[in-house]
Amino acid sequence: MARFSVICLLFSSILLSSCGFHLRGDLPLSHFSAMYIQSQRHSELAALLSARLEYNKVQLLESYQKSAPMLHLINDTLERRTLSLFSNGQVAEYELIYKVRYALTMPDGEPSEYQFELFRDYQDDPNQALAKAKELDLMLDELRQQAANRIMRQLARLH
Repeated sequence: MARFSVICLLFSSILLSSCGFHLRGDLPLSHFSAMYIQSQRHSELAALLSARLEYNKVQLLESYQKSAPMLHLINDTLERRTLSLFSNGQVAEYELIYKVRYALTMPDGEPSEYQFELFRDYQDDPNQALAKAKELDLMLDELRQQAANRIMRQLARLH
């Protein structure tokens, strides 16, 4: 019986590895041995990307070198659009729009520019201002995490 369990476990692991399965956050970035990230000072998105690149064994360079790719985070902005109002005219619900623009410059190549938008709905309540401010911060952190994941997937697709 123990032998059958070992064979099933071995078969399952071979099946998962042959289909290209990777653990979440573990992306094949072997084609990037080193990279330079250029961004605005104290960019939280840049910090997230740096941590993810280091986790995937990409060396982060202190300065730009022509022999290594450069990821330039041009900007990331949060906009909000009114979706609905209370009967007294105060905003009841917003749509948050997180926009990210970045460029990737490969060694001896021209920069390729990318941009995308992420959307979330946010219900506002003026009676719960402190709690809603904290909720907005958490939602923005989640949007940044999602943006970093999206950029990492884009980098993994490039060969």
